[in-house]
Amino acid sequence: MSVYDLAKPLLFRLPPETAHGFGHGMLALADGTPVTELLARRYAVDDDRLGVDAFGQSFSNPVGVAAGFDKNAEVPGALAALGFGHVEVGGVTAEPQGGNPRPRMFRLREDDGIINRMGLNNDGAAEIGRRLADTDVDVPVGVNIAKTERVAGEDAPADYRETYEQVAEGGDFFVVNVSCPNSEGFRELQNRDSMEAILGELVDAGASPLLVKLSPDLPDPAVEDALELVDELDLDGVVATNTTTDRPASLRSPNRAEKGGLSGKPIEHRATEMVRFVAKRTDVPVVGVGGVSSAESAYRKIRAGASVVQLYTALIYHGPSIARDINRGLLELLDRDGFDSVADAVGVDLD
Repeated sequence: MSVYDLAKPLLFRLPPETAHGFGHGMLALADGTPVTELLARRYAVDDDRLGVDAFGQSFSNPVGVAAGFDKNAEVPGALAALGFGHVEVGGVTAEPQGGNPRPRMFRLREDDGIINRMGLNNDGAAEIGRRLADTDVDVPVGVNIAKTERVAGEDAPADYRETYEQVAEGGDFFVVNVSCPNSEGFRELQNRDSMEAILGELVDAGASPLLVKLSPDLPDPAVEDALELVDELDLDGVVATNTTTDRPASLRSPNRAEKGGLSGKPIEHRATEMVRFVAKRTDVPVVGVGGVSSAESAYRKIRAGASVVQLYTALIYHGPSIARDINRGLLELLDRDGFDSVADAVGVDLD
């Protein structure tokens, strides 16, 4: 039994956001100290077969941390030491935001899921940009860029550009978030005209590599519209997917009726099918997010077309060994199926 297994019952007695803050604080204490070297020896899996190249970045392994865990870019070094191949920070907005009132995060323990309505709380682009510029991490760091809540839809392109320009120096890739279900004014950003204006503004600003993050709640024609824009504007990738406002009938937790975005195991199948849908319709790399909690779940997304995957909820339920466990398991799955590398397995189920 791991230390996390012993600590988990105590952590789960705390409110979810308090427990997250405690874990994040422990990582912050380690970040930038010799402790990260000790963590890397324990958790990093060094094997060339895990390496992937996508949207101009080289990833030592395909398992990354999704946006939302390290909102303010405070612990990317510690997360890299836990064996993750990349970290996406944010969502970042032009102005600091406090987010929605607490409680705003809920465990669905019976379902291995989380519902959150955090509301894009963050320190703002200026502060996060300074922090990123001073960060030296051995893995790619992406920046999730979102709309400031008070900004009207017609002013969103300029708002996104302002955020990008303040974080540009410290990011390795940039993800346009037009699909957050927990902040006002995002639904209208997902129509084609709004997306074209926002993405075009960022392309004009020189944002690169530039990816767009899509909602699993979009109907197929809207996804196809978004993918047409990806091709027309020559974007570098697609992140599939964000959290969902839908509630599967299979949910058992008493918290299932809470408002917010659902993540974790309950959305795994839907997110994987979204990866498959996107990968069949575009040639750019796909980042697979949603329900990744094991080597098998990561492998399903890779075979469905994801070049790399991301997780967040699994960190809560499985603890700091999750990247190591998935990467070790991926190597076993590659051996079983006769692949020389993760890259060789990407999209094999699309034919």
